[in-house]
Amino acid sequence: MPAGDGEYRRGVRALLSVYDKSGITELAGRLHELGVDLVSSGGTARAIAEAGIPVTDVSDFTGYPAMLGHRVVTLHPKVHGGILADRDDPEHVADMATHEIDAIDIVVSNLYPFGADPADFDHSTGTASPVDLIDIGGPAMVRAAAKTHDHVTVLVDPTDYEAVLAEIAAEGATSLTTRRRLARKAFSMTAAYDARIVAWLDAEIAGASVDDVDEVLPPTLHLSLERAQDLRYGENPHQSGARYRIQGVPSWWDGVEQLGGTGLSYLNLFDADAAWRLANGLGDGPSVAIIKHANPCGAAVGATLAEAYTNAFACDPRSAFGGIVALNEIVDLDTVEAIEGAAQADLIIAPGYAEGVVERIRAKRKNTRILAAPLPMVPDLAVRQLSDGFLVQERHRLAASRPDWRVVTERQPTDAEMADAELAWRVCASTTSNAIVLTKDGVAWGIGAGQQNRVESGQIAAQKADGRAVGGAAASDAFYPFRDGIDAAADAGVAVIVQPGGSVNDEQTIAAANERGVAMIFTGERQFLH
Repeated sequence: MPAGDGEYRRGVRALLSVYDKSGITELAGRLHELGVDLVSSGGTARAIAEAGIPVTDVSDFTGYPAMLGHRVVTLHPKVHGGILADRDDPEHVADMATHEIDAIDIVVSNLYPFGADPADFDHSTGTASPVDLIDIGGPAMVRAAAKTHDHVTVLVDPTDYEAVLAEIAAEGATSLTTRRRLARKAFSMTAAYDARIVAWLDAEIAGASVDDVDEVLPPTLHLSLERAQDLRYGENPHQSGARYRIQGVPSWWDGVEQLGGTGLSYLNLFDADAAWRLANGLGDGPSVAIIKHANPCGAAVGATLAEAYTNAFACDPRSAFGGIVALNEIVDLDTVEAIEGAAQADLIIAPGYAEGVVERIRAKRKNTRILAAPLPMVPDLAVRQLSDGFLVQERHRLAASRPDWRVVTERQPTDAEMADAELAWRVCASTTSNAIVLTKDGVAWGIGAGQQNRVESGQIAAQKADGRAVGGAAASDAFYPFRDGIDAAADAGVAVIVQPGGSVNDEQTIAAANERGVAMIFTGERQFLH
């Protein structure tokens, strides 16, 4: 609908064709009261008519019935001509007169629910497939209306109905500013819709048993994101920050509930995400991870959650101050007592909290953010922004499991040492490179992260372990190129070393491990993390 300086134009026409019929009869009724002629199709027309509101069916408007199993309804020159006509162009106006095309000033439409179960599709004949849920008429109509936003108001979101009705009632028309905003939303919706279809086709191609199709990374990526959560600030207080999600698709973070504490910042989410994945990846029993600046400063498994937390905190109490605490089980009273006796945590994330626990945390640590979260979800592809581009890779994961490991030394590790090695390897894989982790009896006692050389990472890990990893395991995220790393681990008192292997000097490092009486395992995979 064009903005006007005079009175509201009688004879204005609206086309309503929606799959999601939320609020549609109320909208139609109000438009009718404002003198707008209504044209509609299919179930939308029936709903409006059943509400006692006058409406013209699209088939009567165009002179053609719906056909091809409802695939062709609004795809007609009288519909698209009425939407696309530039009312300021004399040639367009003449064409409309010649072909008896009536202008359409308001388009209300949303799309088939692509990605939903085809059996639930309104137009299903019992044999619907995902292809049937690819809307054609809807996007064509929405894009046409958005293109002609100088003259046409396009509504794709029921939450906009009330504001548009109020503006028409008060001003006699929508403003160009409003129409531009609505056009932007419309194009955003169709872009996201097409992106979901492309992602589905990528999955179909990847899953097809075709000899020449072996693409892990698709030739194009289409990310249409919507702002889902405003944050206190970005990485620093002078930076704005927000959480986005794939448009129209619920995010794992949407299921996270904040039960206490101050507002969340960019780094709260970044670190909580890492902590939550690590805590849920340490094993089947009670597990705790404490993250500080994207790196674990504590990680432990235990017989109880309280024991796991106590040991995780004991790894590095100084670094744990202001950290992110992730616990993989419901936080009970014993565990909250251990938390109360330790340093202030910036954020606690767990699957849930026993009765009275949240209140105790609020009373003792009123600023600590308390999150309840579902199990973590990790997308298949990881996307990272460069200054003017993007890096894309398969998600970070442990590809090789314990049965794939190979003991390369004369000395064989005991079952307890193997358990220490597995924990060390899991924590190491979640620590930025270069990384060395020392563990003993289910606790990561020493974590050396992010150093430019592996020797200094090992020195930091040994210093933090302070003898507590004697008889335990050392993990390195990449191969040891020289025996100095083996000697540093042996000097820290570990009984087993776990590393990828693959260096040209493997024979030398194996010989060094044999010389020092240390068992050594090759995992066969590097675990760099940046």
